[in-house]
Amino acid sequence: MWLDSLSIFAELGVDDILNSGTTTARGIADSWNNQWVDLLQNNTKENLYGALTNLGVFFAVGTLLFFMMRWLRDMIESESSRPLTELIWPFIVVALLANPGNGTILSDLTLGVRNYINHVNQQVVTASDANQNYQQALNMSVAEEVAGSFLRPCEALSGNQQTDCLLKAAEKTDLLWKEYRRLYGNQPWIDRLETKVNQIADNNGSVSEIAFDSLLGSTIQTSIKNFLISLQFAFQNLTEATMLLVAALGPLAVGGSLLPVAGKPIFAWLTGFLSIGIAKISFNIIAVLTSTVVVNIPTQNTSDYPDLMWFIIFLGILAPILSLSLATAGGFAVFNAISNTTSWVRQRV
Repeated sequence: MWLDSLSIFAELGVDDILNSGTTTARGIADSWNNQWVDLLQNNTKENLYGALTNLGVFFAVGTLLFFMMRWLRDMIESESSRPLTELIWPFIVVALLANPGNGTILSDLTLGVRNYINHVNQQVVTASDANQNYQQALNMSVAEEVAGSFLRPCEALSGNQQTDCLLKAAEKTDLLWKEYRRLYGNQPWIDRLETKVNQIADNNGSVSEIAFDSLLGSTIQTSIKNFLISLQFAFQNLTEATMLLVAALGPLAVGGSLLPVAGKPIFAWLTGFLSIGIAKISFNIIAVLTSTVVVNIPTQNTSDYPDLMWFIIFLGILAPILSLSLATAGGFAVFNAISNTTSWVRQRV
């Protein structure tokens, strides 16, 4: 991960330091997009989705017998025309699972819903300065670790050797501050970080370990940040993988929807798919709002500025938990809405 590379940052240009994370994130996003297209649009018989579609068709044929038995019984016993409305389900299943050669209607609809969720998610992230604030908040923590990687080798030295080491480290961090100011302008958090580094570099070879830890954090804290940032990225990728897995199981849910049961599997599948989308959007809303608060903290005094560890803990642990809780509540509401709408239509058709 990017924090594991801090030891070699001195050999990299500042622009590489700032852009490597963005490039990696963009590459991962493009890889997921390609995986979605490969799975849902190129669904030949040899493809995973094509095989699951064939299995869904097998389920549909098998459950059609139970459906017709119940339909005939209702048709004989019922004096109303309600059983006739139930015939729409076989046509829906056939239409969704029919493969004209370039994918099924279900795969196209699934990909369309996923693209719409991503569009909404992108609007949330790029709204006003939200995306820039999120990048700034992460870069605040990155800058602390980069500066620490420049200054840490000086900790074991003393006297003139430590002084020379600190001066060289200060020169490297000056390039970092210039690049940040080029990207984000004159931000208070850049001035605070620069002041923290200067407080160490101006001690004329008498910097203690306590001074290093109090201003830049200990090496243990760096490892914890590394782990928590990894958790954040792991949650984002897990969300994408789970959404793709649920999408792949769509044909099975559609194929089982002819079972004579009260709750249609397709409704449960659709609810799960939308719930994951809600979790994805909720996480990004929480992240950008919290990032805006972090970036806009008005404190100028470095001693009064809160440790960014709380922000990393929030993104790595608390935000995923909160977004999953919101997704659970939202999914339950979506399922109730679908069930109530279905009952309402059934009573009036």
